[in-house]
Amino acid sequence: DYGVRLREKQKLKRVFGVLERQFKRYFAESERMKGNTGENLLTLLSRRMDNVVLSAGFATTLAQARQMVNHGHYLVNGKRVTIPSFRVRPGDVIQPRTKENTKKIVSGFIDVNKGGFRPEWISVDDDAMAITVTTLPKREDFQFPIQEQLIVELCSK
Repeated sequence: DYGVRLREKQKLKRVFGVLERQFKRYFAESERMKGNTGENLLTLLSRRMDNVVLSAGFATTLAQARQMVNHGHYLVNGKRVTIPSFRVRPGDVIQPRTKENTKKIVSGFIDVNKGGFRPEWISVDDDAMAITVTTLPKREDFQFPIQEQLIVELCSK
């Protein structure tokens, strides 16, 4: 039983690219929030800036999304963000910087990822190269087969 629960936690950590210390902080915060702890955990992890950029198709891999954010290629509400773990909120608008090189790279990513899965909690305007966070993510918006209840059982001991 322990191995199954641990494997689910490790899978979730790899999907979002977080380390153990970050994961513990996210879990502690999700426990303090009202509602289902597992769903709160998925919501917090899904709202990370690097994950939003990847989900919108503005990068092809998580590592690439992290690097693009880390190097300051994206703006949130007109301000440069260089922290991949930055948490977006409903109403935030994410765009690439106005530099020509950045726009060329992002438009290439958008072309490669055309027709891919995009969660319903973000709206993407490919022509304007803008991501708008419309609502908070729900459990149904999460596309990976994760059993969050096993993670909660493991971490709440």
